[in-house]
Parts: sequence; C-alpha cells; structure tokens
Amino acid sequence: MQQIVDSAKNVYITAETIELGKDVILGNDVHINVKTLFRLGNYGNLGHDLTIRAHSVDIGEHFFHMEPGLKIGGGGSSFPDAVLKVGARCVFHNNYINLARPITIGDDVGLSPGSELLTHGFWWSVLEGYPQKYAGITLGNNVHIGQRSMILQGVTIGNNIVVGANSTVTKDLLEEKAIYAGTPAKLIKKIVEPSLEEKKKILAEILTYYISIRGPHPMFSYDYPYIYLNDVTMNAETMTLTGEEDIETDQLRDLLRRYGIRIYSKSGRPFVSLV
Repeated sequence: MQQIVDSAKNVYITAETIELGKDVILGNDVHINVKTLFRLGNYGNLGHDLTIRAHSVDIGEHFFHMEPGLKIGGGGSSFPDAVLKVGARCVFHNNYINLARPITIGDDVGLSPGSELLTHGFWWSVLEGYPQKYAGITLGNNVHIGQRSMILQGVTIGNNIVVGANSTVTKDLLEEKAIYAGTPAKLIKKIVEPSLEEKKKILAEILTYYISIRGPHPMFSYDYPYIYLNDVTMNAETMTLTGEEDIETDQLRDLLRRYGIRIYSKSGRPFVSLV
C-alpha cells in the first residue's frame, strides 16, 4: 500500500496505487482510503473536509472541490463494485455520493451544494417483502445537478442536461439539452441555443459588467466570439485561449466562468476572483 501523509494539514491518503497529477492542491482534513487505485489528474483541487472510501477512484484533470464536506463512500464502499470514475473539469461541493455500486461521471459535470447520488437502499428484510435496490449511476457530459437534488439507484442521465434544485431523479433522463425538475423529475423544457445576435448581446453585457468592476483597460477589446486582453485571445464559443496568460487574464476567465463560459488555463493557472 502507498500513503501520503501531511499531519500538519490532517491529510491521509492510502491506496494500493496513488497517482497524483501535476500541480494538484490538497486542503485540510482530507481522508482518503481506497483499496486499489486512487488517481487525481493534473491541476486537481481537493478542498477542506473531504472523505473518500472506495474500491477505486479515478478523477480527471481540473477537478475542483469547492465547499467543505464532500463525502464519498458510505455503506457498501468496501465492495469490489465501489468504483468511481470522474471525467475532466468537474466541480463538486458538499455532496454525499454513496458508492456501493459503480458511478461514472462524464466531463464538465457540476454537483451543486447538498445534492446526493445513492446507489443502494434497503431497510427491513427482503424475505418479508420489503424493497432493496443496488444499482450504479451514470452521468453524461455537461450535466448540472441542482442544489439539494437526489439521484437514485440505477439512473442514467444523458449529455447536456440540467436537473433543477430540490428534484428527485428516479428514472433515466435521456432528452439532451433539456431541463428536468420535480419529484419525480420530469421534462420542463428544451434548451434552445440563442441566435448569433442574441449571443453577441449576451457577451457584450457580461464584458460591460467586467469593465464596470475592472475599470477601463487599454489592452482589452472584443469582437464576438473573440476577447482580447493583454497577450491573450479567448474564444467564448470554443472556450479556448491562446497567448501568454497573466493575473488579469485569470480574473477575466473567472468572471466568464460564472456565466458557464469555462475557459481553462493551458498551464493550469487557477481562476482568480476580481474582488
């Protein structure tokens, strides 16, 4: 078994194999106990008060744990099926992820505060007719789970789906680019992409707000979908950038991120708030 210990920060990571990418950040009170592989990709950030118990965990690059209190494991986390696979650029908060069966999470997935994923449920004896269910969960790419929502056993959620706050998902949600909400969660509406003129107006409003906070800047301009700041060119549609980054471009990226335009640094530079 391998171990990483930082007693000053109360960090204890134990697994048969530990693989940490470059420039990862470990907060305080991080307790991870995994039987086989624990992998955290490049630029991953594990925040404060985090507990993981599992058979194996594989987390992609640019993972960000924002709010203290993330708990992964629970009942059944010692089972061989307690396998967690998380894609790139995912954001978790103070979530509870019950891991008795495999959970697969795609790229660009956000779990809002208080949301939960449950892979098993039971209480009284099945021999007396009481229910029990063990089944894994799959979340596709670009899925957003709203605050205090619950995803139940066996559910698959497709790509590009929003689950509204305080919802309970009891069956598969497969209609892409759609919003679901309620208990049980039902289709509320389809997501319709704005016209080019609407996109230009939306981006202009965001960048006008940026200037109202930042103040006038001689090296800042935009021409949809491109944004120019110092030596950097950002593309708001492809969410990519070129050029030499600095603290000001980090701040602009952070503001855009708050509107879902997540442009990640080529070199792993963190988002930095303007205020």
